[in-house]
Amino acid sequence: MIARIKRAAIHGRTLQGFILLLCLLLPFAAHAADVQATLDRTTMQLGETVTLNLHIKDGTGMAMPDLGPLQQDFDILGSSQSSDLSIVNGQRSAELVIGVVLRPRHAGTLVVPSLDVGGARTAPLQLVVGQADPASTATADKSVFMESELAPQRAWVGQQLSYVVRLYISGNVTSGTLDAPQVDGVQLDQVGGDLRYDKVRGNRAYRVIERRYAVVPQHAGTLTIPSLGFRGVALDPNDPDSFFGAGTQVGASAPAQTVQVQAAPADWGSSAWLPARALSLSLSGWPDSGTPVRVGQPINLTMMLSATGLPAEALPPLSLPAMAGATVYPDQPKTATANDDAWLQGSSERKFAVMPERPGTLTLPATTLRWFDVTSGQEQTAEIPAHSITVLPAAGAAAAASVAAPPVAPAASASVAAMPASAMLQGVPWRWVALASLLLWLGTVLAWWLWRRRMPRGAVTATAKHASGGDARQQRQAFLAAARGDDAAAQLRSLLAWAQAERPAIRNAGELEAALADAAQRQAIDELQRRRYGNVARAANVDLAATFGNGFAWRDDVGDRDDGLPPLYPFRLE
Repeated sequence: MIARIKRAAIHGRTLQGFILLLCLLLPFAAHAADVQATLDRTTMQLGETVTLNLHIKDGTGMAMPDLGPLQQDFDILGSSQSSDLSIVNGQRSAELVIGVVLRPRHAGTLVVPSLDVGGARTAPLQLVVGQADPASTATADKSVFMESELAPQRAWVGQQLSYVVRLYISGNVTSGTLDAPQVDGVQLDQVGGDLRYDKVRGNRAYRVIERRYAVVPQHAGTLTIPSLGFRGVALDPNDPDSFFGAGTQVGASAPAQTVQVQAAPADWGSSAWLPARALSLSLSGWPDSGTPVRVGQPINLTMMLSATGLPAEALPPLSLPAMAGATVYPDQPKTATANDDAWLQGSSERKFAVMPERPGTLTLPATTLRWFDVTSGQEQTAEIPAHSITVLPAAGAAAAASVAAPPVAPAASASVAAMPASAMLQGVPWRWVALASLLLWLGTVLAWWLWRRRMPRGAVTATAKHASGGDARQQRQAFLAAARGDDAAAQLRSLLAWAQAERPAIRNAGELEAALADAAQRQAIDELQRRRYGNVARAANVDLAATFGNGFAWRDDVGDRDDGLPPLYPFRLE
């Protein structure tokens, strides 16, 4: 019995050990390396080499994968490994890069086969191998030589061309100087920094320095970029004099490049000449049909223009077409040229504030821009289609109309006139009472009007300010403090707050300007809006504190429009 128990215990411990070993091995079996294969280039010539890079995440300590499938179309010349460890926000990440130098065995479209790397398969890659260039073969035995390219071969005035020069160096060359191209009548700028990489020509390894230039011809005719030179000192490690810097002078030159530049088409007209590889024009910010727009409420728009193959200074200025029923306040344009690629990327951006001035349909006409597609040789048109929207009356206008309804007194007279004759005849004294009441009301109106006529305007304003309460006084003081500065946004905001303290129905600067009778105050508000939305300089002849120092000159002030006759009501109906 005891023997059975011992054997069961041994079998149990063995099973536990097996299960534990299986649990330890399962993560490794289930985990496949995250690997990606890339080539340093996809086109080359026979006799050159290409590097296959295997990027393996968390592949530290991984063995070299099986490279046998590559030997069908390539000679494996060597390999190297490098690792990169980074910690970002406490997260550790590591990457192992295995580089394999390959030389194609024949020309054609070759396929780099899929490889098994750490249990994962890489995607196959395609490589186009052309026949060997005789000129490249002739320079394969030189320690220093240069190449140059100019594309495209058909060009127009103002079109950007791409000029590339490459310097090949084999061995130890120091104190090198590479010439910069100098061409009259051409805008020529280097694009990005120098590119440095390795390349093999005729079984000889070279370090390559590549420079790219953006060339924009300004005149039609023959464009020639002259030969560029390089001068340096080559050091021989087997020469004792090289230890003291006494090396051999070496030099090379890049061949000159020539292209014919055509003038703009004769029938192009007077519009801006824009030869580009691609061009786009767009507008954003226009409200949709479900967004209400009211008088005095600004519509903020942004127009964008971008072109491939043109610098920003060659782009025309952006503007909106005239719109009936609205004023446009443009912002300062922003332009930029990106030069981190073979082709320049010019862009221009401008913001606009469109201020509707009356209710109804507001239409933005279509905007078109002609440009010339240099890749197809055809004229193209970039267009922003027309936009329309319904503008509602200013907020509070309906409330103001209801306030301006006829007073109760005439309605009372109408009701008296509509009273049955029998009721009036039954009580004759009531007729005299009604007549006396009407005469008393007219006398009160006449007395108020004569008092308003005789009171100075400043006193009337002071009375209105006193009636508005302490809030209006505080807002007035806040505006006068802001008027001493140059912040147009703060000045407009505090002026509206002051006006709303006296007249809560006013919602925006457009309504405030429409409610004022004084031309100087209306002009000051218009100038303030131009500074706020149009980013224009402050007018020297506008003093906000002096213009509004005596308060608002409201349009319903009858003292401003005296026609010599007493009004029927103590206020005007507009």
